[in-house]
Amino acid sequence: MPGARARRFWRLPPALLILALATGCSVFDGTDTVSVFDLSTGDCVLAPEDVTVEISEVTVVPCEEPHHLEAYALAEFPQSTGQSTTSAAGSSFPGDAALKDFADGACAEEFADYVGIDYRDSELWFTYLVPSARSWQAEDDRSVLCFVTTTGEELTQSVAGTGW
Repeated sequence: MPGARARRFWRLPPALLILALATGCSVFDGTDTVSVFDLSTGDCVLAPEDVTVEISEVTVVPCEEPHHLEAYALAEFPQSTGQSTTSAAGSSFPGDAALKDFADGACAEEFADYVGIDYRDSELWFTYLVPSARSWQAEDDRSVLCFVTTTGEELTQSVAGTGW
């Protein structure tokens, strides 16, 4: 789509990747395709069929419907890249490894506040969307979006405060 804001690469557990590929994304009623930039905490999402490409839209469903992911936190990548401190608009792309390291820490830190249990003690996992090099430069995208997920099965309710 010309002019579409592209975003993000997923970091999904292998079992969820297999589940996403097996189920597809358009079999549920009440779905709504939205920009990844418009997702909010508490949105329940179907995993995209291809998580190896930049994505700009995802399918949001009611949390009572089967889904793969639930958005639970938004974290801004810090302006300091470790080598220099620049304005967010002027900073160069830090690289996938730096973004993933930041996302791992930020999403782990926010997990217990949303789910009600530390991720290390949970039945659930977390994953995230991180800016692509293109969205970093073209869209000034600095946010990491954290999702709760599970492996091997779909979620059928919100996980907020469940202590799972």
